Amino acid sequence: MTNTKGVTMLVERNTNNNNSTNKIHRPKFGAFLHSEPSLFHTTNNDDDQGRISSASAASPRTYFGDSSSSNNASPNYMLSPLNQQTSSPLNKSPWLMPSSEAINLFQYHHSHRHDNNYNDSYFPENGLIGSLAREEGHIYSLAVSGDMLYTGTDSKNIRVWKELKDYTGFKSSSGLVKSIVISEGNIFTGHQDGKIRVWKISSKNSRNHKRIGSLPTFKDYVKSSMNPKNYVEVRRRRNTVKVKHFDAVSSLSLDQEEGLLYSGSWDKTLKVWRVTDFKCMESIIAHDDAVNAVVAAFQTYVFTGSADGTVKMWRRDTDGKGKKTKHVLERILLKQENAVTALTVNDSSTIIYCGSSDGLVNFWEHQQKNNLTHGGVLKGHKLAVLCLAAAGNLVFSGSADKNVCVWRRDERGAHICLSVLTGHTGPVKCIAVEEHEEEEDDRDDQRWIVYTGSLDKSVKVWRVSEHAPELRLMQGWNSPIAPGLNYSSPGTINVSNNSNRRQLQK
Repeated sequence: MTNTKGVTMLVERNTNNNNSTNKIHRPKFGAFLHSEPSLFHTTNNDDDQGRISSASAASPRTYFGDSSSSNNASPNYMLSPLNQQTSSPLNKSPWLMPSSEAINLFQYHHSHRHDNNYNDSYFPENGLIGSLAREEGHIYSLAVSGDMLYTGTDSKNIRVWKELKDYTGFKSSSGLVKSIVISEGNIFTGHQDGKIRVWKISSKNSRNHKRIGSLPTFKDYVKSSMNPKNYVEVRRRRNTVKVKHFDAVSSLSLDQEEGLLYSGSWDKTLKVWRVTDFKCMESIIAHDDAVNAVVAAFQTYVFTGSADGTVKMWRRDTDGKGKKTKHVLERILLKQENAVTALTVNDSSTIIYCGSSDGLVNFWEHQQKNNLTHGGVLKGHKLAVLCLAAAGNLVFSGSADKNVCVWRRDERGAHICLSVLTGHTGPVKCIAVEEHEEEEDDRDDQRWIVYTGSLDKSVKVWRVSEHAPELRLMQGWNSPIAPGLNYSSPGTINVSNNSNRRQLQK
């Protein structure tokens, strides 16, 4: 068992209410505009596979709302899972189990969790439940629906998992699967070649998935192509119909109440689709560079993050009948040199989180109407943040440094790093979270099932609690962890001492 001294997690929180521009000196981040997995794995660079603009050493950053900055680099806490001693007491931990045992426990949990005599004492309290792997390709996207887990890879396959087992799969003729969202039985997949496919589960056999359409529809495309005003110039001497993405679809987000699907693309556009008939309602040239992330939130808003370093907030206006939809730029939340690589929203606490290629996570608090205040910066990663997910009081950030940080927001609005999920041998590209449901539970905290997908071709399944002391006890230590030390083991949760785990800078 290894330990690392002097490791701290930093959380910056703002107290200045005036807008300002701060200069932060950060190392240059390489421009991977069209990097392929084969190129990625022939080098020793674990950068993002998305569209990333190069950043200068002097990196100006502007926050709209409260401002925050620091000249401290993100802490280097790369705890290697390879330097473990066989004598580690963590080897006896109940969640470092053979995969067959993990599958049996997972099946037992899903089958009996609503029984009156259900007992989950053998189910790991916190930690790694199991790993899913197929030699099919690098994992780029995840989505959870009921007891089904969907994974998208660069092999063009969408794999379906059930109870930690390979259940079924289906293949698309489009490029690698960069995004997956699910709405009322329809599975939407965004692809590298600019296509959005729509799939439906067979009512007779849940193992069968049928493609029922593509966005835009053929009818919509032909109708738009008849009007010269619907053409846009995409490259020199080349035009295309604006209802169609001509570059990779990097992100998808659903507004379930309004029945709208949002798609962001490396072609710099944000497109709005009506879910009922797959009609393109609107196409917006949203940024000056590739759109890497899109998320719908707060009922009438959608947020976009781009390789141009900006986060934009758009307001949706409708005619009341749902026939016409128009999005207006409300404000720009962030301007910086580093690419914005991920966005997520915590609907319960009305907070939006933004991950960047510099390893930082910015967040804004939605207080009233369109008033968003910059809340601070979470520092926990050495390399680019590639994905984000929020659930309850927790937010999860996955990075090119192969780790996942678990952050908890307390009642005062401050964020602390509860733990670090380690074990992936490649950049963590996607995260999905679902509530750990239990019929009767006398615990005072919430637990979650967390799925992390990586370019190491695996998906890891974790159970995580919001209660920090239990994260420490589950490692088998009866005495408090020594100040300033982190303990790690392959595929485990690293937890540092409360008093030394982070610093709150005001």
